[in-house]
Amino acid sequence: MSVLELVDVTAGYGEGADILHNVSLKLDPGEIVSIVGPNGAGKSTAMKAIFGLLVMHGGKITMGSHDITGMPPEEVVGKGVGFVPQTDNVFPNLSVEENLEMGAFTYDGPLEGRLKNVYELFPPLLEKRNQAAGTLSGGQRQMVAMGRALMLEPQVLMLDEPTAGLSPKYAQEIFELVIQVNASGTPVLMVEQNARQALAISHRGYVLVDGQNRHEGSGPELIADREVAEMFLGG
Repeated sequence: MSVLELVDVTAGYGEGADILHNVSLKLDPGEIVSIVGPNGAGKSTAMKAIFGLLVMHGGKITMGSHDITGMPPEEVVGKGVGFVPQTDNVFPNLSVEENLEMGAFTYDGPLEGRLKNVYELFPPLLEKRNQAAGTLSGGQRQMVAMGRALMLEPQVLMLDEPTAGLSPKYAQEIFELVIQVNASGTPVLMVEQNARQALAISHRGYVLVDGQNRHEGSGPELIADREVAEMFLGG
């Protein structure tokens, strides 16, 4: 059974303003899945639909056996979805460790073990744990945002443009961290503009165009597809 699945989802920001049109995709246990496509294709909108931030006009979204269609974000989090938005994803005036602790706001147990797990995944954060998150590099801030989402040990981690605004060096570091997070047991659904690099680390991918499914396949299949390469991967 898929850990997350969208079936024929039509959704938007209000009546008569649908962005997604019958979009279907799934994330299976152990996978990294990327959603790629041109600007305005509905990639980030699909993330927001899952997270309960849009008006649903059709279709169904499930987490395992649970129907989460139209659930508010706090309930979606409770079902096991961790979401890292593209912007404003850290509390800049709080320390790294305070940011991480904020990620576990609904967890009543001790945080030491969960903090240890995050610091093991993201070692640079340990030495900067008392530093304000806003003073970190872009790549390190992204680590904080990912770490905070992992504090609740989600069943799915969703990343919206995790390498946006980063240099090629730091972008590559983030992709390597995504692989590490996935290897630790967390399935990852990722929206990325750096489509070729994202597909290269993905088990499967989806290409959205104008809010609709256009292509899907394994990462290597999509990279090798001439139409996909010419239209979305720079040739």
